[in-house]
Amino acid sequence: MEMSKLTEEMRQEAAAIRALKGEISKIIVGQEEMIDALIMGIIAEGHILLEGVPGLAKTTAVRAFAAASDLDFKRIQFTPDLLPADIMGTRIFNMEKREFEVKTGVIFSHVILADEINRAPAKVQSALLEAMQERQVTIGDKTFPLPDPFIVLATQNPIEQEGTYPLPEAQIDRFMFKVLIGYPSRDEEIRIVERHERREFNQQLTKIVNRDVIKRWRFLVDSLYTDERIRKYAVSVVFETREPRKNSIRQLIEVGASPRASIYLVLAARIRAFMEGRSFVTPDDVKEVAYLVLRHRIIPSFEAEAEKLSTDKIIAQILEQVEVP
Repeated sequence: MEMSKLTEEMRQEAAAIRALKGEISKIIVGQEEMIDALIMGIIAEGHILLEGVPGLAKTTAVRAFAAASDLDFKRIQFTPDLLPADIMGTRIFNMEKREFEVKTGVIFSHVILADEINRAPAKVQSALLEAMQERQVTIGDKTFPLPDPFIVLATQNPIEQEGTYPLPEAQIDRFMFKVLIGYPSRDEEIRIVERHERREFNQQLTKIVNRDVIKRWRFLVDSLYTDERIRKYAVSVVFETREPRKNSIRQLIEVGASPRASIYLVLAARIRAFMEGRSFVTPDDVKEVAYLVLRHRIIPSFEAEAEKLSTDKIIAQILEQVEVP
């Protein structure tokens, strides 16, 4: 595709993305980072971990995103007594046909909200691994492909620890992004209250895009030009989490990011450039998505926890150390 034609298409699709954000904003006030992450995630088919206290509109935002994107949406409330079959499906004996039939579970939807995922035991959490990684589910001796697109959005509460189970490291690494959802500003909260008084949160959203549009977005992202120096820069940022050149950073990190982080960092940077309407990737794109990609892949050391240094502060130090091309 010619560069001029590609650039024009990028601008047109960037306008569609702005329209999608505008439609979601009819329901959601603020939370721009979460909405951007949802759009990037569906383009990349990358799963997202949403962390925030209750009442910050996580479920509402995901539901609004699915409605404006014309995607099937299912919410799974994770509890200690949840079974893998409740999510994936199971085999049921048909008395009339005298044979077993497969009854598929709620996982067969485009957008899955795994609410309070850390309240279910590891056996249930691990049942999601094949679905998240392979985009397929095995029930008995049969394997079923999942819908396209398919994305898991998992929420967890950062405060409540009673009755929770830590996520396996293998599963955490399969999440493309981790989004930290904070409280709204004073002005945003006033707007939220006003909208509730007018019952604006109950309105039906217009379908701005559909699956065909999302597939076209993926094609355009694949067409983006990514300079070799950008790839090297992204890998250098990830390597700095594993092999820090400065002792001050080395003492703060117990375990660094995996190679999957490099893959997601470049892919997310490409998608961000696309969402901005550009046909090329810049180092600023890498910097902007670094926190989303790396914050759940770095395990802070005891020294970092003692100093109450968050992974975001560690990432900020790393970005300052790595030379920008």
